[in-house]
Amino acid sequence: MGKDKKEKKKKESDSSSDSGPDDATPPPSKKSKPNTSSSRKDDDEPSWLLEKNRFVKVREFRGKVYIDIREYYESDGDLKPGKKGISLSTAQWQKLKSVMSEVDDAVKEKC
Repeated sequence: MGKDKKEKKKKESDSSSDSGPDDATPPPSKKSKPNTSSSRKDDDEPSWLLEKNRFVKVREFRGKVYIDIREYYESDGDLKPGKKGISLSTAQWQKLKSVMSEVDDAVKEKC
């Protein structure tokens, strides 16, 4: 009887479907856990609101400083960092700042 259940379970898990609960709720990344562990840490981080739930924050992770541009979502009354965003190292941030006028010019040409 135990063998039949294992075989049945194996057949069900061998499904090659591209949709289902596995796709809808992927496991949380290890990278985001330290950022959401305490709201006090978020309060200590300098942050600037861009619009709605999008922020620029200066964060420290594993002893290094990052500039985090991220969309946040509300859960249980708290804002939590979402997957949509980017964390730039200080070197990448400096490079972005150095090309900012060129980016502005390109935007003007497109508008």
